[in-house]
Amino acid sequence: MNQFFTNIMENLTFVLEFIALVAVLVIVAVIAEKLIAKKNNSSEKILTTRKTAMIGMFSAIAGVLMTIELPVPFAPPFYGIDASELPVLLCGFAFGPVAGVLTEFLKIVIKLFFKPTSTAFVGELANFCVGCAMILPATIIYHMKKKKTTAMLAGAVGTMTMTVFGTLFNAVYLLPTFAVMFGMPLEAIIGMGTEINANVTNVFTFVAFCVAPLNLLKGAGVSVLTFVLYKPLSPILKASYENASAKKTKQA
Repeated sequence: MNQFFTNIMENLTFVLEFIALVAVLVIVAVIAEKLIAKKNNSSEKILTTRKTAMIGMFSAIAGVLMTIELPVPFAPPFYGIDASELPVLLCGFAFGPVAGVLTEFLKIVIKLFFKPTSTAFVGELANFCVGCAMILPATIIYHMKKKKTTAMLAGAVGTMTMTVFGTLFNAVYLLPTFAVMFGMPLEAIIGMGTEINANVTNVFTFVAFCVAPLNLLKGAGVSVLTFVLYKPLSPILKASYENASAKKTKQA
């Protein structure tokens, strides 16, 4: 706990910028959700007590999953794959884009309690941005028209968006930032990729052969699992939400 707050104070400016980015994406999600509600003639509130509780539950699961990273054979060891986007996407499908973005953010906060940052929050910012690149478009598309084919399209679009954004984000910002942060030339990082794949010769081939497949694999896996799990879980989530709403109406 002390390490958590120490890291925040040592990197306060960056943390405030991080929070500002979160606020911007939440606003985008709110606008999208209101437009979807208008299109579907829905009067459902964006956030309710029940939704907030479910966001907390899914965030906790995602935060724990984020601490469990598995190495991949086609990328250097500082890259790993985890299943933390799965509960985030499930929550977004169930309760909307705002719930998805908030779960993505709270996931990282919870993860930091279990595993403090080792990158001055740069890695956490990257995870949030890349995660939202999948969650936001996927949940918006799904809530436009909730059906099986739309869910498949949402997963596909979310996966491709995450892959493209994550690849460019690594090339333009993340890798150069890590090189400066750890006091090592960018060529040294690229060399780690070359040891695995001889086709890696510069930053662009590095992200093409190491980062893009990682995001594609993660996005595809999360999409397939969401497609498989959401239908069995949906009645439980909807029943819980509807029961809470009915109880509130009865009390009123």
